Amino acid sequence: MASEFELSRNITIGQYVPTGSFIHQLDPRIKLLVFTVLVVAIALNTSYFGNAIGLLLSIYLFLASKIPISYGLSGVKPAIPFIIILAVLQLLFQGRIFSGGTVYFDYGFILVTSESIRLVIVSAVRFVEIIFLSSVLTLSTSTTALTHAIQSLLSPLKKINFPVHELSLIVTIAIRFVPTFAMEMEKMMKAQASRGADFGSGSWWKIIQRTKDMLPIIIPLFNIALSRAEDLIFAMESRCYTPGNDRSTYSVYKALARDYLVLIVGLLFSILLLFYPFPY
Repeated sequence: MASEFELSRNITIGQYVPTGSFIHQLDPRIKLLVFTVLVVAIALNTSYFGNAIGLLLSIYLFLASKIPISYGLSGVKPAIPFIIILAVLQLLFQGRIFSGGTVYFDYGFILVTSESIRLVIVSAVRFVEIIFLSSVLTLSTSTTALTHAIQSLLSPLKKINFPVHELSLIVTIAIRFVPTFAMEMEKMMKAQASRGADFGSGSWWKIIQRTKDMLPIIIPLFNIALSRAEDLIFAMESRCYTPGNDRSTYSVYKALARDYLVLIVGLLFSILLLFYPFPY
């Protein structure tokens, strides 16, 4: 029952844990670039063996950043219902899209084959890998550094008048507000539970019932989100923030030899996942 009200503990994306590890000391631009190519490689890999390697890499990055792997697993917990729903839909409706494979069940529009089962397993592992990688990136990179990294990598787009600074600011604010909204939601659940609301008696697989239980806090959460956004607007205006103006930066990042080495290793690993013909 107590775990039902500990939402912030299960949110790893958007939080920063300064452990001083080798991963923390890397150039944030290199980390963001390596993270992007790894996510693309994992998303396009359809083999069991390739995704197993990707999962091992994700676990290694957690260990290298000196962050407990249990903390990464806590970030997977909120996504379990969505993973299950996606797996069921893929198992029931994707069998006739992919040709080949051994047929295990065929009735009406439902066709379960070895290929559809492969899709279900690979998709579930992909979700876990991407959550792990996203958690490592945000847990080892401060919000300010992540903003500068996004702006620096997208800076060539300024030549075509693309709002690079505004986009990087929006992405960073969205990531930063994930744990904030989790804490607000946790406070509202505890307040309503003290008034007799029931959030913890239903089993976790009863998704519909649990969704109905969460409806009373959806509207207050939207009100808090709008209030937070308004406070942020006033804070930015009080500091004379004007979109579109050229700005200097206090922090100047300079990639070292180790950063380029990590980039090369990340690119080679991504190429391996994309093009190597894994047997399974």
